[in-house]
Amino acid sequence: MTARILDGAELARRCNDALAVRVSALAVPPSLAVVLVGADPASQIYVRNKARVAEKLGFRHQQITLPADTGELELIAAVDALNADRSVDAILVQLPLPRHLDANRVIDRIDPAKDADGCTPASVGLLHLGRPDLVACTPAGCLRLLEDAGVPLTGRDAVVVGRSNIVGRPVARLLELANCSVDHCHSRTRDLAGHVRRAEIVIAAVGVPELIRGDWLADGAVVIDVGINRGLDGKLKGDVAFAEAVPRVSMITPVPGGVGPMTIAMLMENTFRAASRRR
Repeated sequence: MTARILDGAELARRCNDALAVRVSALAVPPSLAVVLVGADPASQIYVRNKARVAEKLGFRHQQITLPADTGELELIAAVDALNADRSVDAILVQLPLPRHLDANRVIDRIDPAKDADGCTPASVGLLHLGRPDLVACTPAGCLRLLEDAGVPLTGRDAVVVGRSNIVGRPVARLLELANCSVDHCHSRTRDLAGHVRRAEIVIAAVGVPELIRGDWLADGAVVIDVGINRGLDGKLKGDVAFAEAVPRVSMITPVPGGVGPMTIAMLMENTFRAASRRR
């Protein structure tokens, strides 16, 4: 068996092309504001990619860049100003923030109606109540990849490895809402290999390079690898040992080029949704 590689970049292009048609029908284009604190290289790349896609779609885009030593009150004041700005439809605070800042306090301050990243308590609460609205972008991208690949979800056994509020928890809930039976694990789960081996669908979002080995995976499993880790050789690696997995599984996302582009595509869809409601 040789796995089908799920091309997130190609699917993101199709999603963005479809969204561009809907954007063209609006009298006023959607407006996205991104707040970047500090000069973390990975965050700078992510923000630059988001800006490029937003501009290609015809969105109005603004970036607020603050120095790494910005105080929490100053950052919250910047978020408050964007909340009050009627020309701004959606707000994203790029994570991670510098260590001296409390990310929860900052995210809690975002107006839920402008929550581009689906991470405010209101957005998270609606998801867990089974009424998803503005959903966290990476989890939404994972589900869109499965949907586009024609993977049946109802009744399937899925394992999620990772328990972050950004990916692990929301993607587990989305799988439940799609009628999967979900086994939610993490790096300290006893016999993690055994849990993974029983799964038909594996979502890896633990942030440990190549933690999940090929022989952990069931023959024919579908694997969505959210991890993006830079090795000592400078190359990007996922949470799954890709070369070991390919001969065993039926479908797998690459790193890079899998989930990452879909995260940005879902951010654009959230921005469009927030803008449409405000119109």
